[in-house]
Amino acid sequence: MSLAGISLLIIAIAFAFIAIFVVKTLKAASSTMSSVSKTLEKVEGQMQGITTESESLLKKTNTIADDVQQKTQSLNGFVDSLNHMGSTMGNVNNTLQGMAESVAHASDQSDDRVAKAMRWGDAAIELYLRLKSKKTK
Repeated sequence: MSLAGISLLIIAIAFAFIAIFVVKTLKAASSTMSSVSKTLEKVEGQMQGITTESESLLKKTNTIADDVQQKTQSLNGFVDSLNHMGSTMGNVNNTLQGMAESVAHASDQSDDRVAKAMRWGDAAIELYLRLKSKKTK
């Protein structure tokens, strides 16, 4: 065998080894791709479940938001009523305060009149006693 024949034999053997390794690599890649495909199918199924649950959660959130808005509007009416009631109570308080001041003023005037009447009464009694003491003497 000549040197060219040996070289061709070595090249053929090397090519056979390369072909075997390429086949093994492609089989491993095929197995990996199959595994990735199964994983992606599982992920897709989980994503569909998550999407369904997200839609359900979104509907419930919208329902709760509508309910909160309705209750807030009804509370606005209640707060307005309380505000009006506070204003009314303030008006009543002002009226009562005015009445109390009026009664106090009238009471002061009555006290002055009573004091004057008592002074006139004391003066009348004193005058009567003087006259009586003059008559008895």
